[in-house]
Amino acid sequence: MIDPLQAFLEAHSLQGPLFPSTSRYHGLPAGVHQTADGRSLVYVTRRIVPPPERFALLQEHAVVQGDRLDNLAQRYIGDAEQYWRICDGNGAMRPDDLLEEIGRLLRITLPEGIPGPNDA
Repeated sequence: MIDPLQAFLEAHSLQGPLFPSTSRYHGLPAGVHQTADGRSLVYVTRRIVPPPERFALLQEHAVVQGDRLDNLAQRYIGDAEQYWRICDGNGAMRPDDLLEEIGRLLRITLPEGIPGPNDA
């Protein structure tokens, strides 16, 4: 007997990763939820963000009036779309919270698992 879920997954397999390597969702697998009426809903599984202290610190940035996370990501990381790395490095669930307090020090970090300059 053919497993319907397995047949669905094989018939709808995606080529390559679901998200580009710069995405916060890169490498996460897709899940499938079967609804009561028999529909299959594909979703991205949960992303677990490590604690900020597990990211190697590159430098800090003091928030000034008018700062935007996309601009800071462009300046420090080289890619505005990587603003989420600043959020991860500071344990932010709401990105806007990071910029509310002028003078707050934001951690600019490397991705988890990449040693920083002080780890050499």
